[in-house]
Amino acid sequence: RAMHEIINHVSNLVGGWVGSSVLHLGDHAVPNAFMFINKWTQLPDILGPLVRTIRALPELEREPGLKAYIDSQFGGVENCLKTILTDFYRHAFDGSGASNFFDAGSCIDGRLTSAWNWCQQLPKKPYYAVFKLAGFQSFDTGF
Repeated sequence: RAMHEIINHVSNLVGGWVGSSVLHLGDHAVPNAFMFINKWTQLPDILGPLVRTIRALPELEREPGLKAYIDSQFGGVENCLKTILTDFYRHAFDGSGASNFFDAGSCIDGRLTSAWNWCQQLPKKPYYAVFKLAGFQSFDTGF
Protein backbone atom coordinates (compact mmCIF):
# COMPACT_ATOMS: atom_id res chain seq x y z
CA ARG A 1 0.00 0.00 0.00
CA ALA A 2 2.78 2.45 0.92
CA MET A 3 4.51 1.94 -2.45
CA HIS A 4 1.28 2.72 -4.31
CA GLU A 5 0.88 5.89 -2.27
CA ILE A 6 4.40 6.96 -3.21
CA ILE A 7 3.75 6.27 -6.90
CA ASN A 8 0.48 8.22 -6.81
CA HIS A 9 2.19 11.12 -5.03
CA VAL A 10 5.06 11.26 -7.55
CA SER A 11 2.66 10.86 -10.47
CA ASN A 12 0.62 13.80 -9.24
CA LEU A 13 3.76 15.90 -8.75
CA VAL A 14 5.04 15.33 -12.29
CA GLY A 15 1.68 15.44 -14.03
CA GLY A 16 1.31 11.78 -14.91
CA TRP A 17 3.12 8.51 -15.29
CA VAL A 18 4.54 7.13 -18.55
CA GLY A 19 4.00 3.41 -18.94
CA SER A 20 2.70 0.94 -16.43
CA SER A 21 2.88 1.81 -12.75
CA VAL A 22 2.94 -1.86 -11.77
CA LEU A 23 5.18 -2.66 -8.84
CA HIS A 24 6.45 -6.23 -8.76
CA LEU A 25 6.71 -6.80 -5.06
CA GLY A 26 5.64 -10.12 -3.67
CA ASP A 27 5.21 -11.88 -7.01
CA HIS A 28 7.42 -14.14 -9.12
CA ALA A 29 9.41 -11.20 -10.56
CA VAL A 30 10.30 -9.64 -7.20
CA PRO A 31 9.32 -12.01 -4.39
CA ASN A 32 10.42 -9.79 -1.50
CA ALA A 33 11.51 -6.30 -0.48
CA PHE A 34 15.20 -7.23 -0.41
CA MET A 35 15.11 -8.12 -4.10
CA PHE A 36 13.30 -4.86 -4.85
CA ILE A 37 15.96 -2.83 -3.02
CA ASN A 38 18.73 -4.87 -4.64
CA LYS A 39 17.39 -4.06 -8.11
CA TRP A 40 17.60 -0.32 -7.42
CA THR A 41 21.07 -0.53 -5.88
CA GLN A 42 22.26 -1.78 -9.29
CA LEU A 43 21.75 1.63 -10.91
CA PRO A 44 25.38 2.71 -10.32
CA ASP A 45 26.54 -0.53 -11.99
CA ILE A 46 24.51 0.36 -15.09
CA LEU A 47 25.03 4.11 -15.21
CA GLY A 48 28.62 4.30 -13.93
CA PRO A 49 30.32 2.91 -17.07
CA LEU A 50 28.01 4.96 -19.29
CA VAL A 51 28.83 8.19 -17.45
CA ARG A 52 32.56 7.41 -17.33
CA THR A 53 32.61 6.79 -21.09
CA ILE A 54 30.75 10.01 -21.82
CA ARG A 55 33.08 11.97 -19.55
CA ALA A 56 36.12 10.38 -21.22
CA LEU A 57 35.15 11.43 -24.75
CA PRO A 58 36.81 14.89 -24.62
CA GLU A 59 40.00 13.28 -23.27
CA LEU A 60 39.97 10.63 -26.00
CA GLU A 61 39.60 13.37 -28.59
CA ARG A 62 42.89 14.96 -27.46
CA GLU A 63 44.78 11.90 -28.65
CA PRO A 64 45.28 12.33 -32.46
CA GLY A 65 44.87 8.65 -33.32
CA LEU A 66 41.76 8.26 -31.20
CA LYS A 67 40.30 11.50 -32.56
CA ALA A 68 40.82 10.17 -36.10
CA TYR A 69 39.06 6.91 -35.13
CA ILE A 70 36.09 8.69 -33.53
CA ASP A 71 35.85 11.13 -36.45
CA SER A 72 35.90 8.33 -39.03
CA GLN A 73 33.43 6.09 -37.19
CA PHE A 74 31.00 8.65 -35.77
CA GLY A 75 31.71 12.00 -37.40
CA GLY A 76 33.21 13.44 -34.23
CA VAL A 77 32.87 13.32 -30.48
CA GLU A 78 29.51 15.11 -30.44
CA ASN A 79 27.99 12.55 -32.82
CA CYS A 80 29.56 9.70 -30.87
CA LEU A 81 27.98 11.06 -27.69
CA LYS A 82 24.59 11.36 -29.41
CA THR A 83 24.90 7.84 -30.83
CA ILE A 84 25.58 6.35 -27.40
CA LEU A 85 22.88 8.29 -25.57
CA THR A 86 20.27 7.84 -28.29
CA ASP A 87 20.82 4.10 -28.28
CA PHE A 88 20.76 3.93 -24.49
CA TYR A 89 17.54 5.91 -24.11
CA ARG A 90 15.89 4.10 -27.01
CA HIS A 91 16.71 0.57 -25.86
CA ALA A 92 17.46 0.63 -22.13
CA PHE A 93 13.80 1.25 -21.31
CA ASP A 94 12.02 -0.45 -24.20
CA GLY A 95 10.65 -3.51 -22.43
CA SER A 96 13.31 -5.86 -23.74
CA GLY A 97 14.92 -8.55 -21.64
CA ALA A 98 11.84 -10.37 -20.35
CA SER A 99 9.35 -12.73 -21.88
CA ASN A 100 6.27 -10.52 -21.49
CA PHE A 101 5.09 -6.92 -21.00
CA PHE A 102 3.95 -7.53 -17.44
CA ASP A 103 7.44 -8.57 -16.34
CA ALA A 104 9.51 -6.04 -18.29
CA GLY A 105 7.26 -3.81 -20.36
CA SER A 106 7.27 -0.35 -18.92
CA CYS A 107 6.71 -1.19 -15.26
CA ILE A 108 8.92 0.55 -12.76
CA ASP A 109 11.27 -2.30 -11.85
CA GLY A 110 10.98 -3.84 -15.33
CA ARG A 111 12.86 -0.87 -16.75
CA LEU A 112 15.92 -2.23 -14.99
CA THR A 113 15.44 -5.51 -16.86
CA SER A 114 15.57 -3.57 -20.11
CA ALA A 115 18.61 -1.60 -18.94
CA TRP A 116 20.45 -4.81 -18.05
CA ASN A 117 19.49 -6.20 -21.45
CA TRP A 118 21.08 -3.11 -23.07
CA CYS A 119 24.23 -3.74 -20.99
CA GLN A 120 24.36 -7.33 -22.21
CA GLN A 121 24.11 -6.12 -25.81
CA LEU A 122 26.95 -3.57 -25.45
CA PRO A 123 29.66 -5.76 -27.07
CA LYS A 124 27.53 -5.82 -30.25
CA LYS A 125 27.15 -2.03 -30.40
CA PRO A 126 29.15 0.04 -32.92
CA TYR A 127 30.51 2.19 -30.09
CA TYR A 128 31.74 -0.68 -27.89
CA ALA A 129 35.35 0.16 -28.77
CA VAL A 130 34.81 3.67 -27.40
CA PHE A 131 33.73 2.16 -24.06
CA LYS A 132 36.88 0.01 -24.06
CA LEU A 133 39.08 3.00 -24.93
CA ALA A 134 37.49 4.85 -22.01
CA GLY A 135 38.55 2.06 -19.66
CA PHE A 136 35.35 -0.02 -19.53
CA GLN A 137 35.84 -3.52 -18.15
CA SER A 138 32.42 -4.57 -16.91
CA PHE A 139 29.16 -3.40 -15.45
CA ASP A 140 30.00 -5.10 -12.17
CA THR A 141 31.51 -2.06 -10.48
CA GLY A 142 31.29 -3.63 -7.00
CA PHE A 143 34.33 -5.84 -7.55
